[in-house]
Amino acid sequence: MEKLNQYIEENKERFLNELFELIRIPSISSEVEHKPDMYRCAEKWKSLLLAAGADKAEVYETEGNPVTYGEKIIDPSLPTVLVYGHMDVMPVDPVELWHTQPFEPVIKDGKIWARGADDDKGQSFMHAKAFEYMVKTGNLKCNVKFMLEGEEEIGSPSLPKFCRDHKEMLKADVILVSDTSMIAPDVPSITTGLRGLAYWEVEMVGPNADLHSGIFGGAVANPINVLCKMIGDMIDDKGHITIPGFYDDVLEVSADERAKMAKAPFNLEAYQKSLGIKAVHGEEGFSTNERTGIRPTFDVCGIWGGYTGEGAKTVLPSVAHAKISCRLVPNQKHDKIAKLFQEYFESIAPEYVKVKVSYLHGGPSYVCPIDLPAYKAAEKAYEEVYGKQPIPVRSGGSIPIIATFEEVLGIKSILMGFGLGADAIHSPNENYPLEQFFNGIRTIPLFYKHFVEDVH
Repeated sequence: MEKLNQYIEENKERFLNELFELIRIPSISSEVEHKPDMYRCAEKWKSLLLAAGADKAEVYETEGNPVTYGEKIIDPSLPTVLVYGHMDVMPVDPVELWHTQPFEPVIKDGKIWARGADDDKGQSFMHAKAFEYMVKTGNLKCNVKFMLEGEEEIGSPSLPKFCRDHKEMLKADVILVSDTSMIAPDVPSITTGLRGLAYWEVEMVGPNADLHSGIFGGAVANPINVLCKMIGDMIDDKGHITIPGFYDDVLEVSADERAKMAKAPFNLEAYQKSLGIKAVHGEEGFSTNERTGIRPTFDVCGIWGGYTGEGAKTVLPSVAHAKISCRLVPNQKHDKIAKLFQEYFESIAPEYVKVKVSYLHGGPSYVCPIDLPAYKAAEKAYEEVYGKQPIPVRSGGSIPIIATFEEVLGIKSILMGFGLGADAIHSPNENYPLEQFFNGIRTIPLFYKHFVEDVH
């Protein structure tokens, strides 16, 4: 650790200058005018990997934005780590809310302020510098591959095909990712699970036209009323989703992991106050953190129909609509859940309305066992740097490409995030604490050390 700290101290200004060059490229994947910037960023990553010690690095075309790949193969018989990150960033609007220029990084209050400072240029860059340290000091004892994509912020549409087309090139023992966060600067954590997603739009039709609510009300079914009742019946009074078969494949979390997760600091009163609510609500038998991490959900994301303009209009509407989503947990298949919901929702619809269910999109969940050797290596690395064992955390959100890696490449991912909840990723004034940035560079080489010791 002393040698690593010395290397960081001697090179930290260069590290920051190189990161700032990367951040200054406005690689916004969702805006077509920034397509040339995606290629500039890909080429920049190529030069960074070569300078850090990669034997080769190339920019690959995809059906969308480019992918930069680099590698250093010491010995094919040694373990191989594949580092994944993304070079694209979110748009900066509303730009008037930024305190600094989004693509001109500034260091203030011990933080880097810029779009991409955390998500994901700063976190990906840590891996390049940790790799550089290991190469330059002779501490790299395994093979390393890098894959930086340019479409993560728009759902990684081109990456599954890229992985299938280059499956042999991407062959590895584990994928290492830093695109998540820690609980707090003094509470390290490792994301061990990501929820999947299923999303539908429902249309319910009653009469063939909007009707006068006085003349027809009470004699003709109101599709909004019917839709609301059907949706309400999808969850019982214990917070349990009533779709038959919905829980059949749910992977239950062990008591040991639940106990470790419960060590995460959580203030229920502060949580409720921050949201402006008097009480939390959800499935019985689970804590608030468990409800958002290890349990599936059913939510109405939008509902509309009838008259919603100014003033009053006594109308019995012809049509009602709703957008509905389920967050899914490991082992639940989004396509299976999509079918279960459609069949059940259509089956309980009364004969006085017609129902149409359209499945819009979905994505798989992901879980990393906490007894996996690579997880144990990450756990030891965090503990050496932060002085305490990291807490396993199941994220309520989704990163579909992580599950795709397992499906296509057959490789588990370790989510070693160093971001913080206060980093304002995707928002104005994104930032990344310098302490977290440098601690990431300290922690990553220790992961390699323990990983090689444990698996070789």
